[in-house]
Amino acid sequence: MSFTMLDYVVLAAYLIGIASFGIWRGGKQGSARDYFLGKDHIPWWVVCFSIVAAETSTLTFISIPGLAYLTNLNFLQVTIGYLLGRIVVSLIFLPAYFKGELTTAYGFLQTRFGAKTRSFSSLVFLATRTAADGVRLFATAIPLKFVLDIDYPLAIVILAGVALAYTYIGGVRGVIWVDAIQMVVYIGGALTAGIVLIAQDPGGWTGLTRLAMEQGKFSIFNPGFGEGFWSQPYTLLGGLLGGAFLSMASHGTDQLIVQRVLTTKSLRASRKALIGSGVIIILQFALFLVVGLLLYGHYQGATLSGLGLTRADEIFPRFIIEGLPPGVSGFIIAGLFAAALSTLAGSMSSMASSTIMDLYKPYFGSAVTPERELFLARVVTVLWAGLLVGSALFFMNTSQTVVELALSIASFTYGGLLGTFLLGVLFKRPTQEDALGGFIAGILVMVTVISLKLVAWTWFTIIGVAATLIVGAALSALSPRDAPR
Repeated sequence: MSFTMLDYVVLAAYLIGIASFGIWRGGKQGSARDYFLGKDHIPWWVVCFSIVAAETSTLTFISIPGLAYLTNLNFLQVTIGYLLGRIVVSLIFLPAYFKGELTTAYGFLQTRFGAKTRSFSSLVFLATRTAADGVRLFATAIPLKFVLDIDYPLAIVILAGVALAYTYIGGVRGVIWVDAIQMVVYIGGALTAGIVLIAQDPGGWTGLTRLAMEQGKFSIFNPGFGEGFWSQPYTLLGGLLGGAFLSMASHGTDQLIVQRVLTTKSLRASRKALIGSGVIIILQFALFLVVGLLLYGHYQGATLSGLGLTRADEIFPRFIIEGLPPGVSGFIIAGLFAAALSTLAGSMSSMASSTIMDLYKPYFGSAVTPERELFLARVVTVLWAGLLVGSALFFMNTSQTVVELALSIASFTYGGLLGTFLLGVLFKRPTQEDALGGFIAGILVMVTVISLKLVAWTWFTIIGVAATLIVGAALSALSPRDAPR
């Protein structure tokens, strides 16, 4: 079975409808602040759903099932850490963010340390987000390649073009509302795929999961102590700590998520949105991992080469196109595309907001009118869309699963970024020079760790945080000066 005309009609109608909804909910913007934060507060549950869609929509939908197909359920240990990290962010970071009228996560660093720290942090965020979201853009192009039977470069350009148009018109408010709807849609799509897989097998759930059960693929917890402890990404300690610190960095210091949290306009609502997203994440990852094991039973444990595939990320998209009834395939692919596009739109919006608010406005924008500021924000959004396309093309030939690749890239700089925030929140004495020194040290340490492949990716953020805090605190202690007022 392949994509039918009915599927194409469903796909087209759905994307047009959801784009129209996003434009309508986005409304008009009169300034860059409206464009990046919305004019009015957004309900916490909408922001909660939006956070989940922004961080996992594309990767979860196509890469996590492939990861489970090749391995087991050990990745769930990381998701439990994700929830723990969000709780810490809610208790430590969010109160600091809501003390003032912040427009980006890095505005806090200017208040605590100075403008140079804010600018440097913003530049690091932009570089990391360009690389990580280039991977996400490529991941979204995988099912489009199957549907339209086109090459990856063309699929990447098409997706980026649609996402750019959506971002340019709707602003962050439209993006968030569309994200909330799409989270419900793609989770429903995954449930539908799982039900169809079970229904198609004569033995039902028992028959479909027998092979995975026999090979221990339903294993969740892996103590992992002993030889190779540091090189295994999905051990119990590595998963919990690695997931917690990665979530603290991504949800406490990454403008892609912090921008959404700030739209709630209150500390209590932001906490509910953030912690609620952590609970949903565990359930969502569990669902997609189980779908991967169902696919393992469906294809009788066939190897990638045996299926005629080159990457595990292609397994689920292939089943969606070939194994689902007409109309259902179109609906699930539509949900994937819409969620992915709004995620990309959020990325473009967050990068543009950081560029304007952290780099342009503090130095050049004091006399700029709101209308001119909004125009510049949209121009910068276009520029970042182009850079995302280039990044996606660069990562097109990687053999690593896209979810692990994206998380590894994020971990590269997340340690230094999170360490700098913690240095400002937990310590009173460090100054701007101490913070910058610690930040740079954290990045350099991670360059060494990653280049030499000393540990698995789940340990990256922890090591970067430790290096940043140690160097920043040491510089502060060695400097003969009074603590800042």
